[in-house]
Amino acid sequence: MTLNELRYIVAVARERHFGRAAEACFISQPTLSVAVKKLEDELGVSLFERRKGDVSVTPIGEQIVTQAQRVLEEAGSIRQLARQGQDQLDGPLRLGAIYTIGPYLLPHLIPELAGRAPKMPLVIEENYTATLAEKLKRGDLDVIVISLPFDEPGVQTLPLYREPFVLLLPSSHPLNQRAAFEVADLKHEDVLLLGAGHCFRDQVLEVCPDCMRRSASEGSPAQTLEGGSLETIRYMVASGLGVTILPCSAAGAERFAERLLRIRRFDGDAPSRVVALAWRKSFPRPDAIGALRDAVLACEMSCIEAIH
Repeated sequence: MTLNELRYIVAVARERHFGRAAEACFISQPTLSVAVKKLEDELGVSLFERRKGDVSVTPIGEQIVTQAQRVLEEAGSIRQLARQGQDQLDGPLRLGAIYTIGPYLLPHLIPELAGRAPKMPLVIEENYTATLAEKLKRGDLDVIVISLPFDEPGVQTLPLYREPFVLLLPSSHPLNQRAAFEVADLKHEDVLLLGAGHCFRDQVLEVCPDCMRRSASEGSPAQTLEGGSLETIRYMVASGLGVTILPCSAAGAERFAERLLRIRRFDGDAPSRVVALAWRKSFPRPDAIGALRDAVLACEMSCIEAIH
């Protein structure tokens, strides 16, 4: 049993395809297939069910692949220990961020982190929370920026800041004439939502369940009141289609003429989210996590409340 063989079975489990797994490992498919079969013969079990055009992992294979991933991570830790004394901020950091955080945090974070850790460039991926969680657990990402709650075995989280939600509406909207309003006042409005799969959509519906009922009501087709990104939703609000709830960092009305959009804060106990870092407990570069945290907290985002 070799580390390369363990890498190969992890790749096959991830790709569910021998050809794609071989490409990911930079070897030929026959070489990978022979190595996987050799490991199966050595262990005396079948790790994969092979069908034309499809590969699935057997129940015992799932357990072995999970353990193989741990072994590969520990091997990485050994390399880190062997370079003891070397700067943990020297080398790329693979960072994931959900779609509703990345575009608004990264413009502040990148220059701040570059000043603190100039030898630690970021390899960045934006995706859904569920996808980032899987890539984090597989070791494809080192750390991710997500919204709490987030609970995964073997993963540690660190709250960074609390971010209130705000209402974005056309400047001509009647709600602008009111001195104060609450989330409950939106039950008669056309509220634009992100599509399914975005955790921020779920957070909005948690504080405003009537927003979904209104979106799906007769005469208001749900597909006309959903957007694939917060930016798309902002454009639709600017065009007068409806109103929306956004994280304050994403409101950004300064990008449009003031005559098109207004940002309003909710009165009373405003809804909010907590943004956090998440990383594997076995990740061997704690100093990199600390530098990333410090850089985030140093970002000039006026509407958030840092959690120290």
